[in-house]
Amino acid sequence: MKMNSFMMRFLSIVGLVALFVPAIAQPQEHPDTIRAYAAGHKAALTCSAVFNADKDLTQIAEHELTGIYPHLVEDMATLPDAVIDRENRIVTVAFKEGMPPRISAWRPHLGCAQLPVGATLDEVELLPRVDISSDSLMIDVDDGAPWITRAPINGSTGHAALDAVIAKAFEKPNYGRDQFTTAILIATADQILAEHYISGFTPTTSQRTWSVAKSIGASVIGVAVQQGILQVDAPANIGAWQRPLDPRGDITLENLLQMASGLDHDLAGNRTDRLYLGGGLVSDTATRNALEVTPGTRWKYANNDTLLALRSFRESMDGLDAYLRFPFEELLYKIGMTHTQLETDWDGNFILSSQVWTTARDLARLGLLYLNDGVWEGAQILPEGWADYVATAAGPQPPERFPGYGAQWWLYNERFPEVPDDMYAARGNRGQNLAIIPSFGLIIVRRGYDPAGGQGFQLHEFVADVLVALNAPDEGEFHK
Repeated sequence: MKMNSFMMRFLSIVGLVALFVPAIAQPQEHPDTIRAYAAGHKAALTCSAVFNADKDLTQIAEHELTGIYPHLVEDMATLPDAVIDRENRIVTVAFKEGMPPRISAWRPHLGCAQLPVGATLDEVELLPRVDISSDSLMIDVDDGAPWITRAPINGSTGHAALDAVIAKAFEKPNYGRDQFTTAILIATADQILAEHYISGFTPTTSQRTWSVAKSIGASVIGVAVQQGILQVDAPANIGAWQRPLDPRGDITLENLLQMASGLDHDLAGNRTDRLYLGGGLVSDTATRNALEVTPGTRWKYANNDTLLALRSFRESMDGLDAYLRFPFEELLYKIGMTHTQLETDWDGNFILSSQVWTTARDLARLGLLYLNDGVWEGAQILPEGWADYVATAAGPQPPERFPGYGAQWWLYNERFPEVPDDMYAARGNRGQNLAIIPSFGLIIVRRGYDPAGGQGFQLHEFVADVLVALNAPDEGEFHK
């Protein structure tokens, strides 16, 4: 039977619609938005590298602006140079005619904050700031406390086998085909056993932590729990979820800490471009997603879960100033992490899913606090047992190909037979690592600039070799 002309035209249209539906059904951001993201990335990373880390333009071009997300590469290559106002500590990057440049501005303690797309330099003065007095805040000096015994920087550890392992970590393709190591620090509670940096880096050179910030955020939450401000088994204090018909009001703080909120994340959970690159707000971007599954029943890695946990902390505090001061006065500066900046969005929300700048020594100090079960100089800063809490696989777990998960810390348990089952770690993009091994009394810090999408540093392989080296028969007994 022959089809009439109307039917043939109709089916042709249907076919064309079917052909183009996949493209229509996959929402993509406008090229102008991507370019604004690239400019925001360049402004933010340049601002933080200059004013947090005192890096020069060559280091910034080589380290911060390479190895980036692929969709930003083309625009990044065609953007003009960042304009650095050193007197006012502001960085701007032009990106589109008729629009103000992307702006990132530095503040003491809080580092750099991006202004929203379309904001002008006149709005910089409106960024939140905090005034914290501390005699120990000397950005160019780190006395190495509390460790009295320290291996010479970039010198021999006194253990030939350990020296060989550390040397391997700075050379490709050891421990990862594309890895680029910038710092290694190995310590016990009593001494720094090894401390090495690439040329141009020192103990006061900070890098962005990326997702190691999540473990720092969990530590801030822990201090708040110790002080009775928060309870992990209580519903998260998120005002946007408190309407009677909103089921998200049942999500607990523990659900968020364990990456088990049950919330929908329409992009990869580790991608929050609107916030990280586009000058968005935590309160706008992290609170908008609906439930996918019952809270506590599924593990799904998501920056937003961390951001929401810290948002719950903010909404439990008595005002913005108290919230901004708390991490520094109650945790970081108490344990000597005085070279650490916790960056915020333009409304003052800590972006503790990624945007922290710190040094290898400061990360080791955090590791020492956990090694001592939250005690520092006799004071219980974290709750007793908090270290066990964050390092216990109590909730739903990641797929077997990944490490296990506790509360904002990764667990190298039986899934990694090369290392002790009690090893847990803070891990971040581009190869940021803080590993804690209680059974050996060890803290291992590795910093790097591994490129996005490549084979990065294999922490478990490095740790396994470090343990073998420390216990090599010809090196003497390693004292835990």
